[in-house]
Amino acid sequence: MDFTFSEEQEAVRGLAADVFAARSRPERITEVESSAERIDRELWRELAGTGLLGIALPENLGGGGTGLAELYVLLEEQGRHVAPVPVWPHVLGALAISEFGTRQQREALVPSAADGSRILTVGLEEFGPYVAGEPSTTAIEVDGAWQVHGAKAAVPAAHAAERVLVSANTDTGPALFLVDPEVAGVTAQQAESTTREICANLTFDAAPAEPVGPADGTAVRWLLERVELALAAAQLGVGEGAVRQAVTYLNGRTQFGRPLATFQAVTHQLADCYIDLEAMRVTLWQAVWLLANGEDPGTAVLVAKWWATDGGQRVVHRTQHVHGGIGVDTDYPVHRHLLWGKQLAATLGGASSDLARLGAQLAAGVEVVA
Repeated sequence: MDFTFSEEQEAVRGLAADVFAARSRPERITEVESSAERIDRELWRELAGTGLLGIALPENLGGGGTGLAELYVLLEEQGRHVAPVPVWPHVLGALAISEFGTRQQREALVPSAADGSRILTVGLEEFGPYVAGEPSTTAIEVDGAWQVHGAKAAVPAAHAAERVLVSANTDTGPALFLVDPEVAGVTAQQAESTTREICANLTFDAAPAEPVGPADGTAVRWLLERVELALAAAQLGVGEGAVRQAVTYLNGRTQFGRPLATFQAVTHQLADCYIDLEAMRVTLWQAVWLLANGEDPGTAVLVAKWWATDGGQRVVHRTQHVHGGIGVDTDYPVHRHLLWGKQLAATLGGASSDLARLGAQLAAGVEVVA
């Protein structure tokens, strides 16, 4: 395995870093958080205009055609700047449609997703304990048309999305379905997420839906693996951004005539952050490399998800702690990284859920990729 970034990937990283640094300053994020939509539309247009929003989508459908690795590079940079735009649910929804959708679905939705004129999202989480790939939401076929019943929790950016890609169980297995959130049969209850973004609890009562891909669990597993790595990539960026803020603060703040960064207790805390971040990084890119090269990831995706969930929370808590009293100020920039870290760690199950799933995989004889 070679985790060295290619010249193209480095170019994506540099461009993304420039865009997020220019458009996601703390004062701008505060302004967006006080808006009704909570989405930075100016940044969204910038990401679309530079080609970053569609970087991983197929070239023949208006995207950049680069692949998964470039998407996760983009998400890492977004996490570093905690930028309020729904990149991962939008792009991964479009990727699933381009992979499994009909020609009509691909041509109708993917080009407009690549240029940012249409927002897509995904609904995978439900109320109650999270069980990966086993939705309690159901879909039935009535007179040749599909209907979805059930509910999805905390669907990101559902208030701005034109289509929601949801997982639902059928008689033959789990499948993905496209639902228009504005049609009869869909009820949305808006809520504010931990990151201060708007999400929605969606209830489906015979909501009309279009199937996307086979109803045998294949498409759902495909999407779940990529979403879990998207969360891990964003969490890695969040942790790196938090540590960067901590280093700047500790080098500039003095006590007893010395910078706080020179105190042993502080350096130990940041050393622990470094260890967690490196573990998050290597497990993330191992899993990404396997998926990008068509290899069976075995337990690699879940290991990366667990490190991001468990280690990511430790990093954002430590960095807030070393800021002292100012770290508990909810208006101080590092607090936003804490909120992002906590939400990402709870999405699609927390650390205990990840460990339980990993244990079940090992007990079932799933190969451990070393």
